[in-house]
Amino acid sequence: MPQADIGLIGLAVMGQNLVLNMNDHGFTVAVFNRTTAKVDEFMAGPARGTNIIPTHSIVELVGNLKKPRRVMIMVKAGTVVDSFIEMLLPHLDHGDIIIDGGNSLYTDTDRRTRALNEQGILFIGAGISGGEEGARKGPSIMPGGNPAAWPHVKGIFRAIAARVDDTPCCDWVGEEGAGHFVKMVHNGIEYCDMQLICEAYDFLGRGLGMTTDAIQSVFGEWNKGVLDSYLMEISTDILGYKDGDGTPLVEKILDTAGQKGTGKWTGISALDLGIPLTLIGEAVFARCLSAMKEERGKAAAVLSSPLPGFDGNIKEYIGYVHDALYASKIISYAQGYMLMRHAAREYGWKLNYGGIALMWRGGCIIRSAFLGKIKLAYDANPLLENLLLDDFFRAAIQQAQGGWRKVVAKAAELGVPAPAFASALSFYDGYRSDRLPANLLQAQRDYFGAHTYERVDKPRGEFFHTDWTGRGGKVSSNTYNV
Repeated sequence: MPQADIGLIGLAVMGQNLVLNMNDHGFTVAVFNRTTAKVDEFMAGPARGTNIIPTHSIVELVGNLKKPRRVMIMVKAGTVVDSFIEMLLPHLDHGDIIIDGGNSLYTDTDRRTRALNEQGILFIGAGISGGEEGARKGPSIMPGGNPAAWPHVKGIFRAIAARVDDTPCCDWVGEEGAGHFVKMVHNGIEYCDMQLICEAYDFLGRGLGMTTDAIQSVFGEWNKGVLDSYLMEISTDILGYKDGDGTPLVEKILDTAGQKGTGKWTGISALDLGIPLTLIGEAVFARCLSAMKEERGKAAAVLSSPLPGFDGNIKEYIGYVHDALYASKIISYAQGYMLMRHAAREYGWKLNYGGIALMWRGGCIIRSAFLGKIKLAYDANPLLENLLLDDFFRAAIQQAQGGWRKVVAKAAELGVPAPAFASALSFYDGYRSDRLPANLLQAQRDYFGAHTYERVDKPRGEFFHTDWTGRGGKVSSNTYNV
């Protein structure tokens, strides 16, 4: 008689830790890995003495599952997921459930949900954040897909998720690719948070001439206040970690950053929807620039830089950098929520924005005290257009923007790159501007391409074309908006 509550395919570190987490919470899990030796290694190692059921084929895995069968796939995003779905389908029955817990592109989850529904199989695309520690001790889980599947996995997911104030950091996000979309935005914000902390570190070090130990002390203090977060906490730990010779290990790590694509996907989605995610885009591009290590080395030898030397008040500027980091972090979340709001409108999702902030408060990489304020903002006004319009965040930006502007200006003077700080400030100044120079841009487009323009003294939606040179005609190009 089948004994397992759920099956899991893929025993890399995330898969193993999720299985152990489920076992700890009283669920019986059957496991399978394409390289079956890994199943045996897992059972002889971390899973020794547990109730976990090892299997060595898809048929054996499915045969051990209670109905409706629940199978979670924890493999690399892309075609590998589709391959395992195809392997599972001949052995599943109507109403069985497949769960993709990897970092899949949300459009793939859209496609899979629809295709499997036509075959009577329920599909969930669940974004999972928290890394290996979160998977083991309690991640943030963002499930979406076929809503008929949610009641069958809700008990397991909410039991193994992180908890804040005794509330699980897991709830239903929405239909089709909504869960993976929200996880994608989470990762885009994660890119921003990491880049902003790195720019603060760089400005304090190269700009103000502070030692790594001194910066660690500053970060430790910041982590006790409004900047309290997991990423600030681990950055403090990293700066304090010493190599074998007693010097900070971080200074010996090559300055080239990798990425797995979710930040890029966030930027592409923003471009597709016409949403100005400038900060997230800049964070992705900063990683791309860091990867050009050899080319940057050649440029450093020949391109001039400002004369070195900071002649201001270091203590004051430490406070300014704090404010720049805090204000820019607000912009990062404001942009991420802008994208989610427009995606929900475009795809017909009913996203709970306060609930999403709650899911991100524990277990995930961007968890921070800051997220509680976002939940309160959307609890107070579920129709809030932008976080910057909330009373708390508007006041926070007002208080911080003086130091923020000083840091961006001083970074330019010193030649210390601060692309995310500057991009965040430029977005803020653009968003708060009643008038932008796009009037000239529209005139340019009409001049060379007869693309038309609207007038401030005429109703919106009425378009005009001017024969700017006297040599053109009256025929205009089609008008469109992104």
